[in-house]
Amino acid sequence: MRVAAIDCGTNSIRLLIADVDGERLSDVSRRMEIVRLGEGVDRTGRLAPEALERTRQALLGYAAEIAELGIDRVRMVATSASRDAKNAAEFRGMVRSVLGVDPEVITGTEEAALSFTGAVHGLTEEPPYLVVDIGGGSTEFVTGVAAVEASISVDIGCVRMTERHKLADPPTAKQIAAAEKDVTAQVDKALAAVPGRLAHTLVGLAGSVTTVAALALDLPGYDASRIHHATVSYDQVAKVTASLLAATVAERRALPVMHPGRADVIGAGALILRTIMERAEQHHVVVSEHDILDGIAYGLALG
Repeated sequence: MRVAAIDCGTNSIRLLIADVDGERLSDVSRRMEIVRLGEGVDRTGRLAPEALERTRQALLGYAAEIAELGIDRVRMVATSASRDAKNAAEFRGMVRSVLGVDPEVITGTEEAALSFTGAVHGLTEEPPYLVVDIGGGSTEFVTGVAAVEASISVDIGCVRMTERHKLADPPTAKQIAAAEKDVTAQVDKALAAVPGRLAHTLVGLAGSVTTVAALALDLPGYDASRIHHATVSYDQVAKVTASLLAATVAERRALPVMHPGRADVIGAGALILRTIMERAEQHHVVVSEHDILDGIAYGLALG
């Protein structure tokens, strides 16, 4: 069965077209566009017209590829920004007109379950797992062995923290301290709800984590095959985080692994990852390129 999964988050919109045969998932196409749908939502409570238009343009390209490749089933999920926005109905109408299906504005619990399924499928490291999905507007914490046993979504993400604390270019020590205090409080809240400190393996998902991993591995360019299932130590994460927070956006953008649309928010994303590792007492993180998209694809195949 050939399926199409679309994940629309606060910062990016991503497409996976895959052939699914039982437990085997074969990529046909993976695409990602930085559309910053959640720009300003933490402050205004609304999706901005410019953000909606950027998302519409990306969806037009995805819809064309879906039509060309002969898809059996399509599912689009929308997460943090579209959950929070007062004008979410406008977003849903735009998606329906472009894609022909309604976006499912899923809860944090549903997002966590899909991310966990995608992340741990084929993982050989020892359970129980703590899976953390660091997005633009929220971060999901999920624990389990073969299935989700506990989960929580908290409102910390690379875009939300950058905007909320008005991180300068580069951020000041006072701004970083305020962001770190905010992140620490939310991480502690999450770890009070899920037993993350008891996990044997920390699994990190999404662009902030994969970018930090690429920098820690000193890759000459972004290489998903080398990043997927790489193990990165706390010391490496702490070093990369300090470097990113000290750098200007232009200096970050010049890094060979950096997506230009992530350069202004990656410092906050790295800070979230470092804080999670500290508070969960995890010395290493296993990085996964497989996440909510893969979970959606498996779910579509199962009907």
